[in-house]
Amino acid sequence: MNTIQGEKYIWKLPNVEQSAILEVAARYNVSFPIAQTVVSRGFTTIEAIDSYLFSSFEKDVAHASLLKDADRTVDRIIQAINNKEKILIFGDYDVDGITSSALMMICLLHVGANVNFFLPHRVRDGYGISTSIVERAAQNGYTLIITVDNGITAFAPALKAKELGVDLIITDHHRPQGAVPEAYAVVDPQQTECTYPFKVFAGVGVSFKIMTLLYEKLGIAELPIKAYELLLLGTIADVVPLLGENRFWVRHGLAYVNAHESISLQVLKQNGKLDKPKISATDIGFCLTPQINALGRLEDPRQGVKFLIGADVAEVKEVGAILYELNQARREIERSIIAQIDAEIESKRVDLSKENVIIVASESWPPGVIGLVASRIVGAYGKPTLLFHLTSKGIAKGSCRSIPEFNMFNALAANKDLLEQFGGHSLAAGLALKTENLPLLKERLEKIVAEQLTPFDLQQKIRVDAEIKLEDLNKKIITDMSLLEPFGNENVQPTFFVRNVRLVQKPTLLKDVHVKCAIFADGVIKQLIFFNRPALFETLLSLEQETFHVAAQISENHWNGKVNIELVGVDIARGEYA
Repeated sequence: MNTIQGEKYIWKLPNVEQSAILEVAARYNVSFPIAQTVVSRGFTTIEAIDSYLFSSFEKDVAHASLLKDADRTVDRIIQAINNKEKILIFGDYDVDGITSSALMMICLLHVGANVNFFLPHRVRDGYGISTSIVERAAQNGYTLIITVDNGITAFAPALKAKELGVDLIITDHHRPQGAVPEAYAVVDPQQTECTYPFKVFAGVGVSFKIMTLLYEKLGIAELPIKAYELLLLGTIADVVPLLGENRFWVRHGLAYVNAHESISLQVLKQNGKLDKPKISATDIGFCLTPQINALGRLEDPRQGVKFLIGADVAEVKEVGAILYELNQARREIERSIIAQIDAEIESKRVDLSKENVIIVASESWPPGVIGLVASRIVGAYGKPTLLFHLTSKGIAKGSCRSIPEFNMFNALAANKDLLEQFGGHSLAAGLALKTENLPLLKERLEKIVAEQLTPFDLQQKIRVDAEIKLEDLNKKIITDMSLLEPFGNENVQPTFFVRNVRLVQKPTLLKDVHVKCAIFADGVIKQLIFFNRPALFETLLSLEQETFHVAAQISENHWNGKVNIELVGVDIARGEYA
């Protein structure tokens, strides 16, 4: 593996045969940088490349009945519909949980079910179904409860439901922690006994599969159109891998929302000042998803579902205005928390020269924001990060984000004796523990990192997909790159290597954080901007006429009706490279 040491990252450069690149470029009529990207990502056979570039229902979508307990679940729902039983959907307060609840609600209402839903309040109720919720549901005459995006660790609630004669169906996508609850049915592709070939749906994906099987058994050809938009939003928001079946449904959803805008989507686009003829998965992830995350911070989370599936324009716009204000406030809170953590690191109270795990806690940090902040801290420092909200009851409620080299879920599982609860994935998890146990958890995680990772593992890296020349930045490369979309987890936007460029003029510093400059190579001048990299301003100034290399992504900038192709910088490197 060839590498370059950049200003911030180690660049991992592709090492592929030129003949393979030429073959792909010729066969698929794509530009060399895109052909190199395809090959450097490991797609080398015609079958693999076709599968990656061209999704299809027949190839990518397996039948829902392959999900363990799916048939049993659907048969029980049909029985409840026929008998007019009261059905309760129990969701979650994050985007995945809200979209899952909304999707199941709209699908079940469409077939005449007597259905309602409950979304827990983040602070008052906490995460996941509880025995008290089951008891309240039974008292109110519900005979069937369906969880969405939670429940795989709901052992006590499952026993309480059985005791009260309520059938509990769990639909979830998180990894089970050993055994599963004794529920009427458990649908989760991560169960070891589940034969479904695709394992990494978001919670909304599991809800969607159950509803497709229900509609098939009821002889209805198509789910309500809104279901595909909800599937799109929840899948992107939960940052699951955009490969395989997720990739197919996100492409399908994008095609739909770019042709038919719902009221809620219009409001979100207006709030985010997203003025483009077509939106991408990246637009949803960076512009719309942060607003949708605010749904879980509404005083009444039910408003979130009403916002997503409501037909009352005035009501949707009213909630949309609240979301805008909440999102603006959230951004301010995030900036404040990041500044506090930066101060801890700069003062060496968190000493990154000796520590490899960042753990910081505060009583004043809202629990609904720390997950987003943890992601930014990992991006800034490249260390596994756990941030905690300290409650008045002596419990620390945390969100953690990790690096690809360190499986956070496994690390937490190895320390579950210290935890009150935990769940999640290798890169993102949530947990709760007694505040007094935080120092011991820190000590143990540091030990695991020291045992499992090398110094190289702990250095921040970027993978460069292909080399590109400034003259390649044209409409064709944008068209060709669209074949690689949607971009997201495990299918990131390509990063390109531009060799031996010079500055045309002095760089400018925008809003004290962004650096803009113009670069020149091979007779071509292009604009280059680095977002949130103020330190590069002085570095670029010092270069003067010295050549340097750029790692950058390509984007279309839509402004005042004009479209420009620009480079969004990731890093720069100095020195010779053959």
